Amino acid sequence: MRNTLLALGIAAMTSSAGAATESCPSLLDVEVRRLAGDEVVNLCEAYQGKVLLVVNTASKCGFTSQYDGLEALYRKYKDRGLVVLGFPSNDFANQEPGSEEEIEKFCRLTYSVEFPMFEKVSVKKGVAAPLFQRLADAGAPYPKWNFYKYLIDRNGNLVDHYVSFTKPEDRKVVKAIEKLL
Repeated sequence: MRNTLLALGIAAMTSSAGAATESCPSLLDVEVRRLAGDEVVNLCEAYQGKVLLVVNTASKCGFTSQYDGLEALYRKYKDRGLVVLGFPSNDFANQEPGSEEEIEKFCRLTYSVEFPMFEKVSVKKGVAAPLFQRLADAGAPYPKWNFYKYLIDRNGNLVDHYVSFTKPEDRKVVKAIEKLL
């Protein structure tokens, strides 16, 4: 009897682990590398059940000061389940020309960025990294400039997107985040 219960418990654990993998939303079922590192993260495994704000960033852009607002959002709401994910991109006017190490140092020292930053990627149609391709497939536009923002709910669904001119602390962004939390 004990062996039967043990076997059932193991089967249940195995079954629930498989269910978690199978329930990964396709939008988040991508692997990305941490900025200036070797660690590869599956977004679904790392952030499933969280509200995500995905942003393509650049260090030499007129919108670079938005790092302050992004970090403020992250610090204010991270305990409630918000995660800001930054993806540096050099696709627009060569505004992110540095190495990943230089980008990381700039973000940490200039803006005290603690939210997760990932590998430098392309975000333009035809050459977009898988996450940005999936965002477009889900109905959002490809970024037309740096600091496009994409809001994803706890179930891995695209909820909204915001153009570069929309600041992270904009009332409509904050309201949308609070509604999802």
